[in-house]
Amino acid sequence: MAGFVLHQGATVKCSHGGQATPSEVSSRVMVAGMPIATIAALYTIAGCPFVPPGGNGPCVSGQWMTGALRVTSEEKALAITTGTSTCTPTGTAMLPLDVQKRVTAS
Repeated sequence: MAGFVLHQGATVKCSHGGQATPSEVSSRVMVAGMPIATIAALYTIAGCPFVPPGGNGPCVSGQWMTGALRVTSEEKALAITTGTSTCTPTGTAMLPLDVQKRVTAS
């Protein structure tokens, strides 16, 4: 399924509202003037407020598990808004909230 390509300046949050930032980007491809993210990039999550009484929180990192199957950069699939992701240690998803709306990939 096609989705918008995620880039370094995209607003991505964990399910609890923590800010997710890619640890690496692919500067070979630029969208909205910024390098794109691939599913190989580990996201660092800051400010997750989820602290359950029994542990398993807050979110500290996340990664896209699926992304664009037909479009790659440096032999890595692109991270897209319709891809699936997971946060560690909670197992919840990351949510792309504000992304560029010109380039899609599938």
